Amino acid sequence: MKLLRFGPAGTEKPGALDDAGRIRDLSGVIADLSGDVLSPGSIARLSALDLSTLPVVEGEPRLGCPVGNVGKFIAVGLNYADHAAEANMALPSEPVIFSKATSCIVGPNDDVVLPPASAKGDWEVELGIVIGQTTRYVTPDAALGHVAGYCLVNDVSEREYQLERGGTWDKGKGFDTFGPIGPYVVTADEVQDPQALDLWLDVNGRRMQSGNTRTMIFDVATLVSYISRIMTLFPGDVITTGTPPGVGMGQKPGPIYLKAGDVMELGIEKLGTQRQRVRAWA
Repeated sequence: MKLLRFGPAGTEKPGALDDAGRIRDLSGVIADLSGDVLSPGSIARLSALDLSTLPVVEGEPRLGCPVGNVGKFIAVGLNYADHAAEANMALPSEPVIFSKATSCIVGPNDDVVLPPASAKGDWEVELGIVIGQTTRYVTPDAALGHVAGYCLVNDVSEREYQLERGGTWDKGKGFDTFGPIGPYVVTADEVQDPQALDLWLDVNGRRMQSGNTRTMIFDVATLVSYISRIMTLFPGDVITTGTPPGVGMGQKPGPIYLKAGDVMELGIEKLGTQRQRVRAWA
């Protein structure tokens, strides 16, 4: 299934995409796509629905983050060897983990707002993992069974705050609007192999990033297992898994950073696309 949330920010309703690409309203079946609604049993019940019996959502409503009330938004850094090289950073021996503030989460096509005096805004197309059941100390062999589905994430970053202001990376990762997620969560059964997905990102129509999840240093199963040994993961937690090369700070002969008026378009095979216009804080 392709599960989504639609409507104005803060009042989104749950929905699903039918085979014809129409949004079907799930609000008569579930209250929201959050928490235990993402559990294996609940996903199985939703998958058994005849979507043709549900109301069609007319027009082109705004899409919100496809997961409601995200409890934790965990990110993985330097998870593609060629991206680590362009960042002039050593390959990690264990996953690099940091947090993105849940307050940064927006819909897939909402504007990205650069904070005041931002000089080094950057883009990162990433595969997102949505957790479907309480997960702690899970083995890699069992880890994928704890995944409800996958989604597209733009891990928007402010490199000056991330790398030049001291302290942790979190500073440059959690500004409002720096976490577009969606357009939908594709349930794990439809993705099958999360290590065989093409990723891409364009800025103003120019291809900046192109990669495939097979080149991850730490694959999805390893990441879920590793993170579950650091913190308990709950249904609806989101993990974003790192980016392939082509970010702004790695451009040659010199870096290219986001400015007001830029347009980012990005996608992952099977997981849909996003489009964000960049604007300055006002």
